[in-house]
Amino acid sequence: MSAARVLALTLAATASVCGQQREAYVGPPVRYEADDAHDAVRRIGAAWARGEWMPERDVKLGFLPALLEALDVPISSQTLVFSKTSFQNERIGPLSPRAIYFGDRAYVGFVPGSGVLEVTAVDPEKGAIFYTVEDRGGEAPVVRRDDGACLRCHAFAWTEGWPGHLVRSVFVDGEGLPLQRLGADVVHHDTPYADRWGGWYVTGEHGEMRHRGNVVWPDDAVDPLVPEGGANLVALDGRFDADRYPSPHSDVVALMVLEHQTRAHNLLAWANYEAAILLDRQRGTNAALGREPGHQSDSTRRRLQDLADRILRCFLFRDEPLLPSPVRGTSAFAAEFPSTGRSDSEGRSLRDLDLETRLFRWPVSYVFESDAFAALHPAVRDIVVLRLERVLTGRTGRLAYRHIGDEAREVALALLRSASVLPPGDG
Repeated sequence: MSAARVLALTLAATASVCGQQREAYVGPPVRYEADDAHDAVRRIGAAWARGEWMPERDVKLGFLPALLEALDVPISSQTLVFSKTSFQNERIGPLSPRAIYFGDRAYVGFVPGSGVLEVTAVDPEKGAIFYTVEDRGGEAPVVRRDDGACLRCHAFAWTEGWPGHLVRSVFVDGEGLPLQRLGADVVHHDTPYADRWGGWYVTGEHGEMRHRGNVVWPDDAVDPLVPEGGANLVALDGRFDADRYPSPHSDVVALMVLEHQTRAHNLLAWANYEAAILLDRQRGTNAALGREPGHQSDSTRRRLQDLADRILRCFLFRDEPLLPSPVRGTSAFAAEFPSTGRSDSEGRSLRDLDLETRLFRWPVSYVFESDAFAALHPAVRDIVVLRLERVLTGRTGRLAYRHIGDEAREVALALLRSASVLPPGDG
């Protein structure tokens, strides 16, 4: 093939990539918009629509308790955000925060008096799928997929242009309006604690740690310092009417786990999207150049390895800051969360919390054991699994992952092998 022909193919591929921009997930090969998601919310909504069962409606909370139970989402996971960063902004503020609940399969948003629940499902292959659940009183609630209002924020620069879950820390005024000039942060488990939880209520004891939660800023704030008044609050009495919620807590431990889980779920979905597009483009190039269909160029292999490395850095908590002081939550979350995972004969689980110097006792993510990881594109998953085993067996990564001690490596290796995430050992 002539050099001119190769150059033309390269330019065409580049133009295609630039033309996709933010909406690379629309259409083949990703087809995010297709009505073929396989998530729990879709299944529950279909059952309600067919009249197979009618959820119980609570007089005060509507269908929230029934939905949380159906999705295995614990009430103890409740966190409260009062920044106006939702399509229900007119109902949200310091006197009426939005409650967020999460489990392995879904995230649920509740605003008292709204009649609409915001739900983000975790589809094993497509990641975050957005729904609204409409309360119609005596009728079964109506579940609708919403790729409109939700994706304006949840498929933007904050989520690297792909549909994803989002936890933000913003400076807000007394009404809950973000003070845009002061900036904002997307929060993950590796975000410095001083930059977290602006616009959120936070309950718990955390000693020397300081954060942006529980406070508002004056309209003329220029360079606000984190005030002492938001630290180590064990109750939110007098700030809002807690009777309108299932729980009075906005637990600091739940917030920390939420930040890790949203990042982990996003990375798995993004890797699926990018691998699908990358390999689809590779197949086109192979056909044009007369190569074998499964051929991978050096650049394709490097990109797949980069996706795998990003997942591994997150799932092994490589950049997690150490806790300046022990952390204690105020709800039952810290006691309930570990019991929901797989454990070994000694009761050890990847969900075991540390809360003395770090979030988890074994800094190896429990999301490895999820359906979402199992559904990760094989071209990426195979690399992750190979490198993960090498790290946990000590054959590589002793310096990069030195924060994982020998006991943690041994426990995680056994748990991941028993869950079939890693292959069996040599004996």
